[in-house]
Amino acid sequence: MKFYLLLLLPLLLFSESSQISSIPLPTTYVQGIDINESCDNNCLQAYVESGEIFTFLALAQNKLACMELEDDRMIYGGLLNIGAPDTKRELKIAMILPYKLIGRYAYSTSNAVFAYLLTRNHPFVLKNFQVKDESAEEMQRVLQEIKDEEFHYVIAPLTKRGADVVSSIEDELTIYFPTIHVSDINSSEENVYFGAIDYQAQINILTKRATSPLVVFYDKSTKGKKLYSQTKESYMDKNLSFQPSSRKAVYKEFDMDYKPSMELSKKRLIAYGIDRKTTNLKWHLENNKKIQFGSFFLNTPVIKTTMILSQFTTYDTNTTNILSTQINYDPLLFSMTQEQDRKDVFIANSININNNTLIQANSLLSNDIVYDWINYASTIGIDYFYHEITHTERAYQLPMVDNQVFYPVSVVTLAGTHFEVVEKGVLPSFDNNVTSLENNTTTPTIF
Repeated sequence: MKFYLLLLLPLLLFSESSQISSIPLPTTYVQGIDINESCDNNCLQAYVESGEIFTFLALAQNKLACMELEDDRMIYGGLLNIGAPDTKRELKIAMILPYKLIGRYAYSTSNAVFAYLLTRNHPFVLKNFQVKDESAEEMQRVLQEIKDEEFHYVIAPLTKRGADVVSSIEDELTIYFPTIHVSDINSSEENVYFGAIDYQAQINILTKRATSPLVVFYDKSTKGKKLYSQTKESYMDKNLSFQPSSRKAVYKEFDMDYKPSMELSKKRLIAYGIDRKTTNLKWHLENNKKIQFGSFFLNTPVIKTTMILSQFTTYDTNTTNILSTQINYDPLLFSMTQEQDRKDVFIANSININNNTLIQANSLLSNDIVYDWINYASTIGIDYFYHEITHTERAYQLPMVDNQVFYPVSVVTLAGTHFEVVEKGVLPSFDNNVTSLENNTTTPTIF
């Protein structure tokens, strides 16, 4: 680990900068002293563990069958720029970063893209273009600047407002929004791509596990209200009028006719809006007979969720199960709750493909692509661009459907101290596995 950090000190110094240096990294070649030396996996592992990295690389010139050793070979080879295989076509990737609007993601998404490019051992230019806001004037300015500097591929972790503006005014650059789902924006432009996870798909899978009454806790942020609305529509009839209340339980009973041969079934939904400063749910939970033995859907951030879970235990709330989306796929749930609080919790997760090389490369930059879906989506985007530019195999074989990354949705439970998959997400069949940025007139068809 110390070796890693020493290597990365220069990289960390400029990873926060708005522009990667235009001076190309020197290509490094490693020559073994004893050309006749043979080395099996145990031998190679010994060199890694002893810190003899150059000896390891000299003996591991080609792809290794052992996945762990291959990960080490790829990481060290990328960091040291060992024998770059292709210098004919330089990758040029631009990033549009509204630092004031997306906060830490301005750094983490650029680090995710940077980490990916490092492991690919290919010459690249990665430049961050900062914007002060997402106004049409500012977007026009930065897009023109990107074109003037002859960038063609852009990764833009913008808010919905910024994505709306960019997609409406730009038809030349190929742009990927890791923070936006195609359903959230009115765009049919062929040059615009989307990478956000599908919360509605996650909610639809989770509500299949729900029993009546479904008790929804949501925070009053824009995102919390939207998730609540999607949960309500998935569980109840979309055409029914329903108004939630933040101070008392509001519920109605509806007759839902599932099959002609079945008796009418009743579904009840009870909603609680939770203020940001609320820390005690006694009024909602203690001796509340209406919510007993119901399913609970938590559309709340992870810190608020841990508070709610602990109070279910405190006030002896009988829960059939507890459901939540990607916002609570976070290891903090284990460190901030007790084991009895986590019983029968089911969380939807769209981060289904792990690449150990990229995970380790990101961790060296203090970056997370295992639990943070925006960083994960940014990695998917640069992987897709890299594939289209270099025609090499993708690290993440996820389809691009109607210009949107298609993520399979798994369901996990909290087993002891780790997440355990109880329902594995699967990809549907497609006519073509991936649409092409160069010819995207054919959209994959779901069978």
